[in-house]
Amino acid sequence: MTTFYHSTRSRNESLTSKQAILEGIAPDGGLFVRDDVAEGAPSLESLLAGTYQDRACLVLGHLLDDFTAEEISGCVDAAYGPNFDSPAVTPVVPCGDDWTLELWHGPTSAFKDIALQMLPQLMRVSREGDGRGVMIVTATSGDTGKAALEGFADVAGTGVTVFYPHGKVSDVQRLQMATQRGKNVAVCAIEGNFDDAQTQVKRIFADVALRERLAEKNVVLSSANSINVGRLVPQVTYYFDAYAQLVAAGKLKSGDAIDFCVPTGNFGDVLAGYYAKLMGLPVRKLIVASNANDVLTDFITTGTYDRRRPFHKTISPSMDILVSSNLERLLFYLSDGDCELVSSLMKNLAEQGFYTVPEHVLERLHETFECGRADDTATRETIRDTWERHGVILDPHTAVARHVLEARPADGVARVCLSTASPYKFSADVLAALGHDTTDMDGFECMDALFEVTGAKVPEALSALRDAQERFSDVVSVPEMSGYVEDAATRILA
Repeated sequence: MTTFYHSTRSRNESLTSKQAILEGIAPDGGLFVRDDVAEGAPSLESLLAGTYQDRACLVLGHLLDDFTAEEISGCVDAAYGPNFDSPAVTPVVPCGDDWTLELWHGPTSAFKDIALQMLPQLMRVSREGDGRGVMIVTATSGDTGKAALEGFADVAGTGVTVFYPHGKVSDVQRLQMATQRGKNVAVCAIEGNFDDAQTQVKRIFADVALRERLAEKNVVLSSANSINVGRLVPQVTYYFDAYAQLVAAGKLKSGDAIDFCVPTGNFGDVLAGYYAKLMGLPVRKLIVASNANDVLTDFITTGTYDRRRPFHKTISPSMDILVSSNLERLLFYLSDGDCELVSSLMKNLAEQGFYTVPEHVLERLHETFECGRADDTATRETIRDTWERHGVILDPHTAVARHVLEARPADGVARVCLSTASPYKFSADVLAALGHDTTDMDGFECMDALFEVTGAKVPEALSALRDAQERFSDVVSVPEMSGYVEDAATRILA
């Protein structure tokens, strides 16, 4: 039986998961959800057996149940293979008395690869027989952009346009995007921050006139951001897989509780953990770790989400976000599917800059979610301390989560910190945190020096950037983004 998806803000339209993946975002601006994530979920025992790929087939087959088993298996085989440098795909490694889930062993050295190696496969199957060209439009705070470009590069019938905030990503992140291969890709910086880019991308999807003009050219827009359910669902797998690895190693017994601490800005990564909990993973707490842009910390503490605050440029730039899109999906589930409430809250956020959830929603939130924050000083201290005490080198985003986790007293429940990027994507900041002077050093000199200090292997794809030719240097204002997308779609697909 096919389970249908609808908007978080209404039930006016029901779509299969294939249709929802192609649409990306609902016409009313909401995000696609299904009403009951738990119904018909595979047993925990079945999800603990086999390989990462076996678990991915079960998770995707459950949440995207209009795909056939053969389609899912083909997508999984294509997404998770030699493009990952670990046979475990997402290995769990010890860090003191806790554990670290390394999500950065894919082709772009960031956790986004887990979903963005899969999404092009899901989209390929979804659009079979559709006949239209698909332009993927994505805003990135640093990692999503490269992962989307890498996943969709030269995929037939598909184009990719990526926007990133000018001057607000690391040197390595910028180079990863600016040097991207492929005839169907477009990369552009914007004069603003990630929230500006993400908000404008949503407006582009809601632009009826643009959609009609592109339809005349047989082109449809879709998204690779985690607003797309096809981006979110693959991330659920690594929560089950982390648990399975710990059970297999004898560190847990099946059924034991577990906590996860997640560095997040747009909320998709931690929301995937909530989906895993709904599907039966014995998650006790999901701990949301924020940097100085601590809008989520305040929300989880008080129930009021308020984006009317200073924007801080930090050394963990992928978390420099004040509007966390995927939180809307969580509000839907915490309110027992109250679309009218979610729509009202999102309207308040758009028009007034804040909203406050009802008390019963806040109580439900506190049943599972806890939070903490780390500013740049605490992040640097955690990077240095973790290296000196445990011989583990962390990127600044993972260090935010590690700081938040270590501030909580351990009580015997296994704790896993999600590690979202290779430290070499942020070599200058990591090297400086270890006490080394980086004055007048470029990104590759910092990369080489960090290797000399730590001996940690440099991902080949990052090292190769030093010889790659930059292809993209465009910078536009926020209002110019729509025209840039239309030009790119016309050039690539029409």
